[in-house]
Amino acid sequence: MPKQPATKKCDPTPITLQHDPTAEEFAKLAWGLAHPVRVKIIRMLIGREVCMCGDIVDRIPLAQSTVSQHLKILKECGLIQGELEGQKMCYGIHPQGIKQLKKLIAGL
Repeated sequence: MPKQPATKKCDPTPITLQHDPTAEEFAKLAWGLAHPVRVKIIRMLIGREVCMCGDIVDRIPLAQSTVSQHLKILKECGLIQGELEGQKMCYGIHPQGIKQLKKLIAGL
């Protein structure tokens, strides 16, 4: 039978619930990725300069209003940015948001 790896006991030090900006920022960014459709949108936008909202809607088999809600959440949490070009909304990755997410994940 294979030997089980040594386990560490949980640190008994209580966790304080004081204001922790890093934890709050991490939670906000993670919320943006907390739905498979939003993950797919991020994957779609990575490597592109911009993508029209209509193009995103055409590639996702959901109602336009549902896709728009997902885009709104991604924008609110700072993972994407959007700009109005004429009458059309263009979305792209927010580089600082992705960079911060990677930094926070690495710090786990």
